[in-house]
Amino acid sequence: LCFSALPALFKEELRDEEAEEGKTVTLCCELTKPASVEWKKGPTVLRPSEKYKMRQKDVTAELVIHSLTEGDA
Repeated sequence: LCFSALPALFKEELRDEEAEEGKTVTLCCELTKPASVEWKKGPTVLRPSEKYKMRQKDVTAELVIHSLTEGDA
């Protein structure tokens, strides 16, 4: 018997969010099964910091961006 596991897919994809400069915004996505999520802005992988907080529980992943600037668009 030979089989390969199906990859995790987006069940609910990211939606555009509007927020004011200097405020905080939370981006959220839902996967079809638990899997590790890597957040990127263009080719740059985002790392946890004062600006970026990542949370993941089961199939839901969140990215919280603090102190928004125009460059976060």
